[in-house]
Amino acid sequence: MNPYWIVVAFSTCVQFFIFLRWLHRRTRDDEIRRAFIRDMAINHLPHLYHALRQIAGRMGLELKEPPPVQFLELNGQERRR
Repeated sequence: MNPYWIVVAFSTCVQFFIFLRWLHRRTRDDEIRRAFIRDMAINHLPHLYHALRQIAGRMGLELKEPPPVQFLELNGQERRR
């Protein structure tokens, strides 16, 4: 067997492994980002709106009701909480 084919096969396997690692990391980063945004919207936005209402109340301003938090699942699958 030609030694050059071994080098080609080895470099191809390494590139494929690096690609799979990159793909897994990107998918995981997207999941983490989605969980972070959901957490911010569900847990922290109500507190921010409450603080904003208190500040506006002290300044004598009237604010509208905050918008409800709604999520759209674009891939058609509902996620469990």
